[in-house]
Amino acid sequence: MDTHSLRRMPPPADAPAEPCAATVRALEEEVAQLQQAVRSHARVDQAIGVLVAAGRISPEEGWDVLREVSMHTNIKLRVLADLVVEGARTGRCDERVAGALRARLRGRAAPRTGNSGRP
Repeated sequence: MDTHSLRRMPPPADAPAEPCAATVRALEEEVAQLQQAVRSHARVDQAIGVLVAAGRISPEEGWDVLREVSMHTNIKLRVLADLVVEGARTGRCDERVAGALRARLRGRAAPRTGNSGRP
């Protein structure tokens, strides 16, 4: 029997006509969790971008800084990402978070160059 024949076969007679309610609920919860994960991932990426721009570091270093500050301040990564992005938007950041970010960024930044290379 080929795979096309299998797709056209009717379900077994003892198969339920509709998925059970528990399965539907479980799938709805999984979809909600995945949607939250996508939103959190986007926010973390935005926070990394803020750190890259502000600290003149690579994206990998931005990830390391965000992760390290999260661990050392005991702030969940997604919450810290929200604080970093909101701080960049408003110019205001919790001093504990700002201090931890400054400490982690110190020494990682690429040297700043002026216009000395231009004619």
